[in-house]
Amino acid sequence: MKKSQHTNEYKRLTDALRQARETAGLTQADVAKKLRVYASFVSKVESGERRIDVIELKQFCRAYGLELVAFLRSAGLAE
Repeated sequence: MKKSQHTNEYKRLTDALRQARETAGLTQADVAKKLRVYASFVSKVESGERRIDVIELKQFCRAYGLELVAFLRSAGLAE
């Protein structure tokens, strides 16, 4: 089994995260400030260089004003 960050599904996740941030009108620096992390962390997550766990994903969704399950559904990752 290959690592999840190298799958098409993970690429859909990172693309959806980037789109959600842009739709929310936020920069990576804005998100970093909300999450109390470096902007490079946000960049690495969006590029797929850094994997995130479900708790971190929930925090990203909260920063974008989205519910986690709704976000996953919109990305085609939940039914």
